[in-house]
Amino acid sequence: MTKTHVDIDPELDSLVGEWHTLTGAASMLGLPAGRVKQWVKEGKLVAAYRAVGGGPQVPAAFFADGEIIKGLPGTLTLLADAGYDDVAALRWLFTEDDTLPGSPVQALRENRGTEVRRRAQALAF
Repeated sequence: MTKTHVDIDPELDSLVGEWHTLTGAASMLGLPAGRVKQWVKEGKLVAAYRAVGGGPQVPAAFFADGEIIKGLPGTLTLLADAGYDDVAALRWLFTEDDTLPGSPVQALRENRGTEVRRRAQALAF
């Protein structure tokens, strides 16, 4: 997974729903903006440019209780290992899966990360 910001299509934008700027996410977390930017570079978060001329943004669903949701950084690493780029990872995380149930990001938010990571790991094979 390349740790650069990517443009996304309207369909993915609607899947994700609410977004935060990197500065907004940092403010919400009570951290300097540089820390959130570093997390994007390190692959702990995925950011996307949603509009021409706009800055990078991260999905609001990636945060709960003032922190990155448990299991997200590891899941992003597994998706990168499976060859997913940032857009594909976002699409996978936010696409509903009736067998999960819900989307992988929803399962992570509900502390059902073990199954999400198992599925992400299986994508590499």
